[in-house]
Amino acid sequence: MRTEQNTPNIILINADDLGYGDLSCYGATKVRTPNIDRLAAEGRSFTDAHAASAVCSPSRYGLLTGTYPVRRNFWGPTGMDQPLSIDPRQLTLASMLKEAGYATAAVGKWHLGLGEAAPAPCKGSLATRWNGELKPGPLEIGFDYFFGVPNVNCIPPYVFVENHRVVGWEADDPFVYGQESVTEKWPAKGGYHAIGGARKAHELYRDERNGTTFKEKAVDWIERQDRDVPFFLYFAPLNIHHPFTPAPRFKGTSQCGLYGDFIHELDWMVGELIDVVEQRGQTGNTLIIFTSDNGGMLNQGGQDAWRAGHRLNGDLLGFKFGAWEGGHRIPFIARWPGCIPAGSVSDKLFSQIDLMATFATITGRPLEEGEGIDSINQLGTLTGQPETPARDELLISPNSPDHLLARKGNWVYIPAQDEGGFRMKNIGDHGFGGAAVFKLTGQTNSDFTADGKLKDGAPPAQLYDLERDPRQTTNVYTAHPGIVAELDAIVTEYRKRIGPYEPLGFIAQDRS
Repeated sequence: MRTEQNTPNIILINADDLGYGDLSCYGATKVRTPNIDRLAAEGRSFTDAHAASAVCSPSRYGLLTGTYPVRRNFWGPTGMDQPLSIDPRQLTLASMLKEAGYATAAVGKWHLGLGEAAPAPCKGSLATRWNGELKPGPLEIGFDYFFGVPNVNCIPPYVFVENHRVVGWEADDPFVYGQESVTEKWPAKGGYHAIGGARKAHELYRDERNGTTFKEKAVDWIERQDRDVPFFLYFAPLNIHHPFTPAPRFKGTSQCGLYGDFIHELDWMVGELIDVVEQRGQTGNTLIIFTSDNGGMLNQGGQDAWRAGHRLNGDLLGFKFGAWEGGHRIPFIARWPGCIPAGSVSDKLFSQIDLMATFATITGRPLEEGEGIDSINQLGTLTGQPETPARDELLISPNSPDHLLARKGNWVYIPAQDEGGFRMKNIGDHGFGGAAVFKLTGQTNSDFTADGKLKDGAPPAQLYDLERDPRQTTNVYTAHPGIVAELDAIVTEYRKRIGPYEPLGFIAQDRS
């Protein structure tokens, strides 16, 4: 029989591309997020929490495994041909909690690859994979149930997967590589010619319906759980990754366009999960964590929101993919009535990879050697106010391997120039970030001119004191050679720990 103290239900909500400034409880004024704000009012919000990476796929790898993505040589988003990037022998949040007696489920965006690597002659053409069992996948790393999209809402195939099969797939209408699909066409969706066929499966996927579909699947799964058995739900909505396709009833409800409307739909989904827990009488015995996989992204919709006065990442410098704080400092809220003080705020350094050791402590399932090797138990940080931080050092992976950054105390060190994201020389309608964003945002950094050009004589790397300069306006690399040497040694040591892996995920190149 379960007890409330050591086996709470756990709902981990991992939003997509939601920035530090995208919630009203974190200062946003152009959107309203009452349900997420409620979690903060009844729990604890963190002001110095970070994703393992500034990029979606390696970030999710770090969250689920308690391991720095650099150990897997994991830097960018995975494509449609990517096999499962987590070794089924590796401990994950799901497999650990399953061992502790939990029922486990994942609903929403996966984006960590499915199946095995293709044989060499078939490399780059894996349509046959989608016509069969997608193994290994979420079920092989600890989840009892999975329903979601295999990649993301801008990468084919645009279908749902349930457990090991594409939903709606029919043997007499298989997937065909290199054929145009019948999926809905939206701005920022691409790859229509990558894999077609499977008409019914593609027709079941409706972009403006996705949020409702995921909410219904998650609520239904919770309602089917035995109240005497703890459950773990990993809920990973597509919101607010582009294309921005909120259900029609949310359109026009924010003050910053479809970007904000998509946030409103996300907040509604969170409210529905809160409600089902309350209806089951399990509020006091459920830990709900809300967070995001990386910082906000300055794509076209993000630019529109910025021009409307919305600040995706608050006052932080940078955006998704990059090493500056806006790329990886994320909202992090935890509610566990009776255990986490209501309305509290923590400024302690926290990483999503710490959930592994923290959940292990909560459930009494100790980690063994080699399990969650970079995770630190932060239960005291969640529930109390420790004077000494549990974590003082942190490694974070941006999209560029050259920009692997180290944090120690209030110091952050980036061993290269610029932010190492989608480094574009000219930010256009579909720009993503990099130094060129200074033209649009008006942010400043001592290494760059106002129009985003690197100054002559700029230091070869970057050092910032986040206590004195949270906006990273001034690079103090040359003023503190001792700190630079100390943090560079940390980066160098972790580079040596990269396993025998080829680089994983798309790594952006300079674009003009």
